[in-house]
Order: sequence, then C-alpha cells, then structure tokens
Amino acid sequence: MTAFPAREPLTRSTEDYLKAIYRLSSGDAPVSTNDIAGHLSLAPASVSGMIKRLSELGLLEHMPYRGVSLTSEGRRIALRMLRRHRLIEAYLVAFLGHTWDTVHDEAERLEHAVSDDLVERMAHALGNPRVDPHGDPIPAPDGSIAEFIHVPLADLAAGEAVTIGRVDARDDARLRYLAQHGLVPGARLVVVDRQPFGGPLTLDVAGQRKIVGPELAALILCERSGG
Repeated sequence: MTAFPAREPLTRSTEDYLKAIYRLSSGDAPVSTNDIAGHLSLAPASVSGMIKRLSELGLLEHMPYRGVSLTSEGRRIALRMLRRHRLIEAYLVAFLGHTWDTVHDEAERLEHAVSDDLVERMAHALGNPRVDPHGDPIPAPDGSIAEFIHVPLADLAAGEAVTIGRVDARDDARLRYLAQHGLVPGARLVVVDRQPFGGPLTLDVAGQRKIVGPELAALILCERSGG
C-alpha cells in the first residue's frame, strides 16, 4: 500500500493549482483569487472558474470574501506533487549535472509524467534527502513535512552568526549570483555590519566580505544556532 493512494488521474492544471495554493497559503491560510492568478500568470476570471471546479471535486473550500483553502484531500495531492518536484530537482543536481538555477522548469515538466515508483527510486538513490537544492523541505512518503525555523537575513543584527537554510528565489539570474558568492544552503556566515534605514548588509562568508542588498537579503533564510 502506497502512502499516496491512487485516485482518478488529475489534469496537470489541477495539480499545478493545488501545489500553488499550498505554497501561497503556507499550508493552511486562505488564499485570494488574485494571488493565485498572479502566481500562475493567469487571468482572475480563469482562476475563478477553476476554483469552482476544484471545490466541486472536494479539493478546495471556498470562503466568500476570504479566499480558498485546501481540503485534506487537496493538501494530500499538493504535498505529493511537492515531493515529486523537489526530489526531481535534487536528482537532477546530484546525478545529471544540473545546477540549482536550471532545475525548476525541468522539474515542472517531469513531475506530471513520472510514476510514483520512479520517484521513490530517486529518493532511495539520493539517500532520502530532507531538503531540495534550494533548502525547501521535501514531504515524506506519508505526507508529513518538516517545519524549519528560518529567519530572513534581512532581519538579522550585526554580529549574528548563522547558517543559510533556504533560498526563497526561483529567478535564474539571482540563483546564479548567489551561488557565485557562496550564498547557498549550508553556508555559514556572519553579519559584519548593516546600514540603517534598509541599507545593505556586509557579510563574512568563508573569510570573504560580501555586500548584499535588502531585497536579496529578504530571500536568504537562515538558521540561528540551536534554531
């Protein structure tokens, strides 16, 4: 018996909607139609129609004037797709020579096509990793997902020493820039100085000084010692 039991096949569009709503909601908060439309680059009218269909399928709960939230079945499917996506990203980096800035679009295509058996073989080959190349948690086969305590680099004070846990960016150019400067998950850094009024931060990364602006610093999520 599999942890994610089979059901009638869903369309790629349906799976993308459920995954997007999970990401936007942080798992449980209601999500607005406009937020979904923006995330998927769709017209709000199209999103409204799909929300109605997904509600009829029992995958969403629609709360007028508040937004939508996933039902338990919708959440199960969303986590299944996240597991597929993040394991595929990890596999592409570990075994096929991809870099973390090139895997997202490939995983978006492959996650709808591969079988559950192949995904679990990938997981086994990778040693059942807890996170993907960007530091995002990979849901377990039983549908559970780890909750990590991360603090944006932009919120840290001068003198704090932390480890990068996640990078909340999908823009290829930003990911390449961060990798070039060693600002990747697992890297340790010290905040040497921060300018007032939202100014840039000066970091010590492996003995080298780096300057990071506030916009980029907000995307670098860090773990404090013991966090």
